[in-house]
Amino acid sequence: MALAVEPSSKMGLNGYVGFDTITQQIEKKLLKRGFQFNVMVVGQSGLGKSTLVNTIFAAHLIDSKARTDVSEPPRQTTEIQNASHIIEENGVHLKLNIVDTPGYGDQVNNENCWEPIIKYIKDQHSAYLRKELTAMRDRYIQDTRIHCCLFFISPTGHALKPIDIAVLKKLSEVVNVVPVIAKSDSLTMEERLSFKQRIKEELAFHNIRMYPYESEEDDEQEQALNESIRSGTLIPVSVRPIVRKQDLIPFAIVGSERNVVIDGKAVRGRRNRWGVINVENENHCEFVHLRNFLTRTHLQDLIETTAQIHYEAFRSKQLLALKESSQSAASGPTPASPASPTPKIGY
Repeated sequence: MALAVEPSSKMGLNGYVGFDTITQQIEKKLLKRGFQFNVMVVGQSGLGKSTLVNTIFAAHLIDSKARTDVSEPPRQTTEIQNASHIIEENGVHLKLNIVDTPGYGDQVNNENCWEPIIKYIKDQHSAYLRKELTAMRDRYIQDTRIHCCLFFISPTGHALKPIDIAVLKKLSEVVNVVPVIAKSDSLTMEERLSFKQRIKEELAFHNIRMYPYESEEDDEQEQALNESIRSGTLIPVSVRPIVRKQDLIPFAIVGSERNVVIDGKAVRGRRNRWGVINVENENHCEFVHLRNFLTRTHLQDLIETTAQIHYEAFRSKQLLALKESSQSAASGPTPASPASPTPKIGY
């Protein structure tokens, strides 16, 4: 007979107990261990993927993988290359793993060029699940699951390419995708706005969900912030003063590791014959909004969403397959067909 459990009631305290310091205790342990963030960049060569990552984290973390020598043979397949760094800011250590995908979309025939990318993302889920199911597993499992995928869109000003739509459909099923319009300074402001609107319409038409997702667990402020990012609606200043009324997704960005001087002040930007583009000027591009989005407002949510949505979907699918396989093995093979082998963990 099950015992009835009375609902908890909120009680006042007659004196100070001290359990409010639990947040400080958690913070101390987390700071000691450090944090892990894995980001993947996907896009054709020459769109400034390496430059943008270096600009976001204010350090030269990865080199460009584009062909710079005419004698260098073109890549025949999409490659996967990792670069890991530990960066520190105000006592917080971040283990940053950057996954680049040189060769994607650069061939004459780009059929299935996205398969190595999808396979890599799924392989990280498989590796994490195997470590979870190990009898003598590590206390802290090394997390190589991709938390964020920056998808670079070529600034054509027209519409998404068919390959972009196909890849975005595949990626959105397994990872948090954040689309960006690369080198947006090649578009006028009017072209940029119409291009962004066309992209949003195409994503909606093909039912492609971009991050951040709608969640009932978000409080009012989080819902307002995410809605402003998704649709560009103006949110109250008391909630988030850094976001103004505009369509943020896809982010129209410009990256630069070089400093240029404006009015005697060195800023990161690009100089051309018409003037200087300051990448941190909100009137020039949306780099600041992207950086704030990735590091200051949604970094932890990207990590949690990966674990609670994408990895959990994979984990459930695999464990159900293992359960069905075990039941089939226990019942024995039928005369008409041999016993099925135990499935391996993976997609």
